[in-house]
Amino acid sequence: MKIAVVGTGYVGLVTGTCFAETGNHVTCVDINEDKINRMKAGEVPIYEPGLEDLFHRNTAEGRLNFTTSLSEGIKGAKVIFLALPTPPGENGSADLKYILQVAKDLGPLITEYTVIIDKSTVPVGTSELVHQAIAKNVSPDLFDVVSNPEFLREGVAVEDFMKPDRVVIGTESDKAKEILNRLYAPLVRQGNPIIFMDERSAEMTKYAANAFLATKITFMNEIANLCELVGANVDDIRRGIGTDSRIGKRFLFAGIGYGGSCFPKDVQALAKTSEENNYQFHILDSVMKVNEKQKTKLIPVIKNHFNNDLAGKKIGIWGLAF
Repeated sequence: MKIAVVGTGYVGLVTGTCFAETGNHVTCVDINEDKINRMKAGEVPIYEPGLEDLFHRNTAEGRLNFTTSLSEGIKGAKVIFLALPTPPGENGSADLKYILQVAKDLGPLITEYTVIIDKSTVPVGTSELVHQAIAKNVSPDLFDVVSNPEFLREGVAVEDFMKPDRVVIGTESDKAKEILNRLYAPLVRQGNPIIFMDERSAEMTKYAANAFLATKITFMNEIANLCELVGANVDDIRRGIGTDSRIGKRFLFAGIGYGGSCFPKDVQALAKTSEENNYQFHILDSVMKVNEKQKTKLIPVIKNHFNNDLAGKKIGIWGLAF
């Protein structure tokens, strides 16, 4: 299948490379000419285990290509993925300007039926805005807009993509479902499900997943803080509750709070969505408050350990990604 991926950031490049590996012909589009030229020359702009081998194999075999031209990139594509940044705006909500601009640009370029897929993390209702932007310049009969959120973890993104726990697809179009069933078939041969739902539910699923994981981390940090006061060992508690199949072992390590490029902005964006709908999401409010406070918790622990004398001490930081 001919596929276009607009945006060659972390999600876009992994998506494009992995779909090329399953036999599709993929063109990745980006406005950054220097980045495109470097990828054409064989340079992989991000580090992700396993990605470089797939990148070089598929570029060498002609299944993975790069361009700065949107019209060239989507020519003949049956499916177009939008993998564009959605940075937090000043009020905490996701900024959709990049997605909506590309949607506007796509309209005049679509000449046959195409599935447009939101791969970015976007607020509920974004698929409708994308549809409206495209439909200003092309008949609605020639395209469907689908929500297909990613659930990639940094460090294991290729494995997550090639062997997903599940594939969430938001669409009520039978035509789009048939195309996406074919596209994802090589990735779900082991019985992992493709879960179809409406677009709004798919958009909310991504936010709900990240907010839940952030909440799980925050809960363990609160338990750790209480353990300090009562003399309990949080690592023993982690093992004690992590072996409960209802809870699971992951995201139970206490620390200085969640971070990275996704959890903070996604939790904030979901809280903003709640606010815009006149609903107070009390748990999320507390999660954000506790996470912010947790950043300072380690300082008094360090000071206490060294009897308030940090002069001349060398302090190492293990891990900078999050």
